[in-house]
Amino acid sequence: MAEVVVTGENFETEVLQAKGTVLLDFWAIWCGPCRMLTPVVDDVAEAHPDLKVGKINVDEQPELAQKFNVMSIPTLVVFKDGVQQKSSVGLIGQEEVEGLIS
Repeated sequence: MAEVVVTGENFETEVLQAKGTVLLDFWAIWCGPCRMLTPVVDDVAEAHPDLKVGKINVDEQPELAQKFNVMSIPTLVVFKDGVQQKSSVGLIGQEEVEGLIS
């Protein structure tokens, strides 16, 4: 499934009302580890076509970052059927991302 830019305006529709698994990636353009995590998340998304990946730029959406207590980036947050399940802070590998969504 394609990557979706998540904002305060579309959060409810794209995440809370979504059926299945949504992986939120909190990131910023200036964050080196965030850029290193992007291809890992892309590979996981490619391997799981039913997975929705939402990208949240913390500089553009500080209210969403605050809502989820994002103090460091990259931060990944997993939702299943609109309910928050797991999260991870920092750069992780593909196996760890796979573990988050399973």
